[in-house]
Amino acid sequence: MVGLMVVCMAMEWQRGQAAVTCGMVAKSLAPCIRYLRGPVSSVPPGCCAGVISLNNQANTTPVRQQVCGCLKNLPKNIPGINPGRASGLPRKCGVSVGYPISISVDCSKVH
Repeated sequence: MVGLMVVCMAMEWQRGQAAVTCGMVAKSLAPCIRYLRGPVSSVPPGCCAGVISLNNQANTTPVRQQVCGCLKNLPKNIPGINPGRASGLPRKCGVSVGYPISISVDCSKVH
C-alpha cells in the first residue's frame, strides 16, 4: 500500500515538472507575435489571455524555470521580436512573472 502511494506521488510530481513545454509557451504567445514584432501598437486581448494562462500554469519553481528558458529562446525561434515589448508584455497584461523577460536572464535563479 505504501509503495503504491509513493509511486502515485512520484507520478504526480513528474506530471507537475513537465506541465508546460516550449510548444505550449509558443502557442500561448502566438496572438502576441504581431505586437512583439512591432506593427501592432496595442496588445491584442488574445495575447493577454495567453500570458495570463501561461502565468497561471507556471505554479512551481521548475515550471517557472522551464517557461523562463522558453521565453529566453523565443527571439531565436521567432525573428524580429522587439526586446522592449517582450520585457514589458507581462506588465501590460497585468501579470507579474517575478523575473525579467530577457535573453540575458539566468533562468536557474528563477524561483
